[in-house]
Amino acid sequence: MIENVVPLTVRAPARPAKSVSRDWRTVYALRLAITDLLVLVWVVFGVQFFWFGLDSADLSIGRSSLDLAVNYTTVSVVLIVCWMLMLTIYGSRGYRVLGTGPDEYKLIANASLRMFGLLAIVAFLFKVDVARGYILIAFPLGVVVLVFARWMWRQWLGVQRERGTFSSTVLLVGSVHSATHLANVLSSSTQAGYRVVGACVPRPNESGALPGTTVPIFGSFDDLREALELTGADTVVITSSDDLPAARIRELSWSLEPGRQHLVMAPALTDIGGPRIHARPVAGLPLIHVETPTYDGFKHFAKRTFDVVGSALLLVLLSPLLLGVALVVKFTSVGPVLYRQRRVGLNGESFNMLKFRSMTVDADAQLAGLLKKQGTGDRPLFKVADDPRLTRVGGVLRRYSLDELLQLVNVLRGDMSLVGPRPQRDGEVALYDSAATRRLYVKPGMSGLWQVSGRSSLSWEDSIRLDLYYVENWSVAGDLVILWRTLRAVLIPQGGAI
Repeated sequence: MIENVVPLTVRAPARPAKSVSRDWRTVYALRLAITDLLVLVWVVFGVQFFWFGLDSADLSIGRSSLDLAVNYTTVSVVLIVCWMLMLTIYGSRGYRVLGTGPDEYKLIANASLRMFGLLAIVAFLFKVDVARGYILIAFPLGVVVLVFARWMWRQWLGVQRERGTFSSTVLLVGSVHSATHLANVLSSSTQAGYRVVGACVPRPNESGALPGTTVPIFGSFDDLREALELTGADTVVITSSDDLPAARIRELSWSLEPGRQHLVMAPALTDIGGPRIHARPVAGLPLIHVETPTYDGFKHFAKRTFDVVGSALLLVLLSPLLLGVALVVKFTSVGPVLYRQRRVGLNGESFNMLKFRSMTVDADAQLAGLLKKQGTGDRPLFKVADDPRLTRVGGVLRRYSLDELLQLVNVLRGDMSLVGPRPQRDGEVALYDSAATRRLYVKPGMSGLWQVSGRSSLSWEDSIRLDLYYVENWSVAGDLVILWRTLRAVLIPQGGAI
C-alpha cells in the first residue's frame, strides 16, 4: 500500500485553500470579466463623449417615413453587451489560454473583429446610419486597452504563481525518468501555472521522491486515487504511457471528478510550436500531426518585407543616436569608429557584420588567449567574462546594445534579419554538431530568442535549444514578441550584451 512508500508526514503536503486550488479559474475569470466590462464602458462611452460631446445624439434606422431614432447612449450599451458576449463566446477568459502564450490576446482580437464585422452587416441590412468615426475609434482603442488590461493581469498572475497560488496542482503519472524531466520543466516555468505536488510511478524507489527533486512519490499507479485525495491535486499529467495501456488510461479519465479534476497527456514532443501541432481523431485514436517547418513561400516574403520596412524606419528614427554614438567612439579611444567582422550567415555564407567599435584595436588578436585562460575555447560561444579589451565607453555601449545598432544596415542589405539566431564566427561554426547546424537554415538576427531569455548568461546548450526552437517555429507574430522583449531587455538590462 501507499504507506510503505512515503511516510505520511512527507507525502501529505497541506492542501491549498479551496478558493485557490479548486476555484482559482472561476475567481480569476470573474476578475477578468469585471475588468473587461470596466474597460469597455470607459472606451465606448469615452469615444461617444469625444465624438458627440455632451449633447444628445441620435442615429436613424431605415430610410423611410417609419424611421426610428435611437439615442447613441443606447447604442453604446448594446455595443458593450455584444462585445462582452463575443469575448465570452470565443473563450478569451478560458483557463487554458490564461497566463502564458499569445492565444489569450489573439482571442480578444478575433472576437472583437468578428463582432464589428457583424455590426457592419447588421448596419448594412437594416440601413442603420452609424457614425463612422464613433466605430473607427472605439474598435481599435477597445482592442488595445483590453489587451493592455489583460497584460497587466498577467503580470499579477505571474507573481501569484511564483508564490505557488492561482496554479493547477499536478500529480504526475509515468516512468521515473519522464516524471522527473517534466517536474523539472514545470518547476522552471512557474508562470505556466502548473505546481507539481506528487507523482505515481511504476516501481517506487525507497527515497520517496523523484531523483534530484523534492516531489514526493505516492506509490504506484494503483495508489493514484489515494494520492489525489492526499494532495488535493486537480490535474493528472501522464508523462509516459509505456506502463499504462489504453484501457487503463481510459479508466483513469473516467475516475476523475468532472469539472474539477483534469487529465493531461504529455507526448514525447519537445520544442514544437503550437501552430505546428494538430490533433486528429482517427478510429478512436487521437493522432497528433506535426507540420514540417518551411523556410520559403509567403512567410519568407512577409519576413523580408518586415525586415526592410522595419530596418529602414529604425535607421531614420535612430539617425541622431547613431551619430551621437559615432562621435563618442571617435573621441574616447584610438582607432576606427566602425568595426567589421566576418560572420557566418544563411546557409553558411559569410558576410561582414557592422558594429560600432567597443574594444581596443587589437581585440581579435587577444581573443584566443583570453578564451584559453578562462577555459572556454572549445565551446561555440566565444564570450569573455570581465572582458579587459573594452574601451572606456565600450562597456556602456555593449550593456545597452548600442554598438549593435549599425546592424540595421546589414538587415537592410539582406545579410541579416531583425530577429533570428545571432551570427557567429567561423571558429564557432566549426565546433557545431549536426543539430547546431540547423541555426544556419534561417538568416541570423540582430536579436533572438535566447538573447531575450537570458542574454549572454545562458549556457551554450540552453542557447542552442532556444535557437533551434526559433528555427523550427518562427513566425512574424513571434518576431514581434521577441522585438518587444528585446526592447525591455535593452532598457532594463539583466546581464551581458545582446
